[in-house]
Amino acid sequence: MKRIESLLSARLFLCPEWVGDKIYFISNLSGQMSLYRMDQEGSIPEPLLPAYIALQNPELIDGEAFRVFPKLGKILVMIDRDGDENYQPMLIPTEGGFPEPAFGGALAAYRVHAGYSDPDKNIVYLMAESRQEQMYEAYRGNLETGALDKLGESKWGVWVSGVNADHTKAILIDSYTVGDQVVYLHEKGKDQLQLLFGKPLEQRDEGEEVKPNGIHHCHFTRDDRGLLFLTAIFDDTFGPGYLDLKTPGEVKPVAVSGTVHQGQGEMVSLKPLYDNRYLIEYNIDGVTWLYEGTFDEQNLKLDLHKVITGEAPLAGGVVEAVSYDRENDRYALSFSSATCPTQIFTLEGEDRKNISQRTRERTLGLDEKLLSPGEDASFTSFDGLRISARLYMPSEELGFTGPRPLVYYIHGGPQSQERPNFAWFSMPLIQYLTLHGFAVFVPNVRGSTGYGLNYTKQVDRDWGGKDRLDHVHAMQVLAQDPRIDTSRAAVVGRSYGGYMSLTLAARHPELWSAAVDMFGPYDLLKFIERIPETWKPYFSIAVGDPDKDRDFLTERSPSTYIGQISCPLLVIQGKNDPRVVEQESRDVVEHLRSLGKQVDYLLFENEGHDVLKFENRVRCYNAITQFFIKHLRP
Repeated sequence: MKRIESLLSARLFLCPEWVGDKIYFISNLSGQMSLYRMDQEGSIPEPLLPAYIALQNPELIDGEAFRVFPKLGKILVMIDRDGDENYQPMLIPTEGGFPEPAFGGALAAYRVHAGYSDPDKNIVYLMAESRQEQMYEAYRGNLETGALDKLGESKWGVWVSGVNADHTKAILIDSYTVGDQVVYLHEKGKDQLQLLFGKPLEQRDEGEEVKPNGIHHCHFTRDDRGLLFLTAIFDDTFGPGYLDLKTPGEVKPVAVSGTVHQGQGEMVSLKPLYDNRYLIEYNIDGVTWLYEGTFDEQNLKLDLHKVITGEAPLAGGVVEAVSYDRENDRYALSFSSATCPTQIFTLEGEDRKNISQRTRERTLGLDEKLLSPGEDASFTSFDGLRISARLYMPSEELGFTGPRPLVYYIHGGPQSQERPNFAWFSMPLIQYLTLHGFAVFVPNVRGSTGYGLNYTKQVDRDWGGKDRLDHVHAMQVLAQDPRIDTSRAAVVGRSYGGYMSLTLAARHPELWSAAVDMFGPYDLLKFIERIPETWKPYFSIAVGDPDKDRDFLTERSPSTYIGQISCPLLVIQGKNDPRVVEQESRDVVEHLRSLGKQVDYLLFENEGHDVLKFENRVRCYNAITQFFIKHLRP
């Protein structure tokens, strides 16, 4: 008997941090996300938070989910209430305890994100979103004294992207849309921010096009001579750039040598280790490659000389998070693949070859041979653009015969990527569906990350446009595969994927026998009206302005076409979701029922923009799978 509990028995092990002889991490060991620690050699994990507190999935949190401050004897934890995402910075003792506000009530009216932190000096940098107005504020917080120093404010983010060693300088970045950044320098004792690179929005002419620079992961070099960061100025798939602080406005390319991976992808992060050494991360065809490298500032060269992950035994999967312990020169990371649950690994030794697996998560009573590793199913779309995709077919060991009914799975974002990992909601669902005889197709259509900034930007102000046509064309391609029966096809997606599932089901009803919408925007005008105030400036540029673009947003809303839907629909929603509020999904259900359409509604009272708690996950996965079994008959 195939049970979702077999897959969910593999608990999540996320965000490991190695401090002293303990490894701290987030896990759903108790059935909901919480904070734990265990001995470095392995032990029964110790819970560090009271059982009534559930943490958010770190994938949804901007910045750090937690950070250990050993000299202070405290842990900073970002806590919301059952998925409402109103994060507050809270402190607990390193041995665990009851959370207390890190800065009293000073940030109670904000949704707070923790960025860069310095455990040696007990300093953390915070980005606080007002919950009343369109304003972000950047702070430097001293956890020992409780003092907060305001660094800047803007309705475009003012994210702290880099800090110098003595905390007298910080890099603040405003972001208008993905890749369109403006970089500022904050210096202690100065009231005004110094513009280092980019053209502020208020200085642009009406309709002026400014080339996106994609600057992020900024780091001060030795003696604060310059900044090393990632940018798309010289390479659409990102690479290192350098700015001499004596000549702001001028970015120079940094040559990279020593890569051994092959395939298509992006350089996604650049983190300082010590002196002139950095940890560099690539996302290649959805798989993580980590390298150590040395930066030559005089000659602007970055030499990658050690492969950390990407080769066996840490090959073919995704690093959910990696932390570096500078004092002991070692790593802790969380790694998974399409068929391997998340595991904590540690890496030590000068050559990083001393690799230890600290957890032994597995699917319960389910042979790995029954799981689907997936295969490349990339295709050329209607206009000649290559679209990356994977196809998960049922294992031959399961004994299914004949063409398989299709489940078409669409990721959220839209500017994100579906990758082969067990740390996110989708992989247990994909595997559970293949166990029941479904073929599952997972495309990363235009607008996805991982394939260059231009690819990602193609969905800006075009929701439901060419991205939709990519999906329609994919169905034509899939119809040519004799292993797949596209006459029995269903579409499912989460968040933006829910929006696209509704769009496809309503505008192309001939393609689908069933559809599932998980917290997807339904009416774009109402959706933008209902999101948090701080998010509205971004959406007015990236999606459409509710006043200037009213007709366009109406034309691209699933609500405009919903009367055309002909297949049964299942709608799933979290009550506390701040991104797609519950009323948005309720509107779908009530509208369809008023038209006499078949629609089921599954509401989780204690979830937000995700389904995280064990009992809810079991119910959710079973509901989706049984819905497809009923209507696609595998």
